[in-house]
Amino acid sequence: MPTLTETQILRVGPENSDGLQLGVAATDKISFYGATPVAQRAAGSGTAASATAATTTSPWGYATSTQANAIVTLVNEIRATLVGMGAMVGS
Repeated sequence: MPTLTETQILRVGPENSDGLQLGVAATDKISFYGATPVAQRAAGSGTAASATAATTTSPWGYATSTQANAIVTLVNEIRATLVGMGAMVGS
């Protein structure tokens, strides 16, 4: 990799519509912003939350507690993945 100064940008990727792929296998490690590279998370729930509509009366909420819990679980999994890759700051 070339040595860059603070004002230079290293662009990675093809200059065509084929796109750029980071990692090929789930075991390939990647990271962002200097975080330690990690492989794809194998554990956790990546299952999509139910598409059942929210209640339409005040107070607004979810159709069931199962739906609300599924959304919280999914958001927490997304957060854990982003923090693990360094794409989001965790606290």
